[in-house]
Amino acid sequence: MNTLRTSLAAALVVGAWATVGLASGPASAAATDQASATPRSAADHAPASTGLLSAMQRDFGLTESQARARLAAEKTATAAQGRARQAAGSSYAGSWFDPATNRLTVAVTDSRKADDVRASGVSVRVVRHSAWQLDAAKARIDRMTAPDGVSSWHVDPEANRVVVDVVASAAGNNDVRAFVERARKSGPVVVNQTPEAPRTFAAGTVGGDPYYTGNVRCSIGFSVYGGFVTAGHCGQAGAGVSGWDGSAIGNFQGSSFPGDDYAWVSVGNGWWTVPVVLGWGTVSDQLVRGSAEAPIGASICRSGSTSHWHCGNVLATNETVNYSQGAVYQMTKTSVCAEPGDSGGSFISGDQAQGVTSGGWGNCTSGGETWHQPINEILNRYGLTLHTA
Repeated sequence: MNTLRTSLAAALVVGAWATVGLASGPASAAATDQASATPRSAADHAPASTGLLSAMQRDFGLTESQARARLAAEKTATAAQGRARQAAGSSYAGSWFDPATNRLTVAVTDSRKADDVRASGVSVRVVRHSAWQLDAAKARIDRMTAPDGVSSWHVDPEANRVVVDVVASAAGNNDVRAFVERARKSGPVVVNQTPEAPRTFAAGTVGGDPYYTGNVRCSIGFSVYGGFVTAGHCGQAGAGVSGWDGSAIGNFQGSSFPGDDYAWVSVGNGWWTVPVVLGWGTVSDQLVRGSAEAPIGASICRSGSTSHWHCGNVLATNETVNYSQGAVYQMTKTSVCAEPGDSGGSFISGDQAQGVTSGGWGNCTSGGETWHQPINEILNRYGLTLHTA
């Protein structure tokens, strides 16, 4: 066995929607990744590798200097989120990053708090509904049973509303209309249409450095000390995991799906972990330095064994996704595409781990949207420590 390749494949954070039978609803993803022989130091403490900057230039139409400026602004915005929320107190109504201005905007319900919040270095907007009120409205919708034609729902701080997404072709369905009517009674709700229902991105096994459990192919998410994290729909606790070469990696030590979509796998048998996201030859490999959560509107990139590197924006947080297998809560929605085999793979913003690929709709030819399970929830749930550079 090639030990070098084995160690790196098991250590990387990479996206690959699982590949078994496709189900209607948001799609999920999974697959192991293979890194270069040595993690690249890429400007030691730079927020991104040269390859990640190249991917952002390609997917966002930016120059290199614009990509660097955006990453720097997003890092500042990420750091400012907590200070601004504390300054706003009970008046806090959410926040979002605006790529056009490279600034974080924080919404408040009390204009008397505006100056204190603005002192955190952010823009301020006064709105009607607080984050607590919007979260409470979403929680009431979470307790409802959604029909298949309802895709997802989340709090949109910029709109100061709860957004319910329904599949366009099912918008006139009686069950969907009844659900929307009940949802409107929960609080300030707006309804949008989406072209497809969400689904998990499982697929049959195919070639190319994945990890396998049974007949499911998935991707490694992020290295943690003792193993790696990935998507819960990829395997149940106790299931064995093998690598790209068929050799045993370890076992699922914990797994949750639906409700959540996360799992962690122990690593042994000559495999070990490194804090790298695989670039797949499209971009250079990216070091992982932490897990600070990027704000809505920030850039985010995904690595997967099927569709490799793609970038987009964070569209929503704390979204409930209505998969055919059951609802999954507290997901993050992105404009990044993914495909079957990408499940479990990594989402990263700059050099900060964000989450593991869960599912979505569309593909990387015509476009689509993808959800990830936030990394910090997984670490907290299992008491894991992210392996960082």
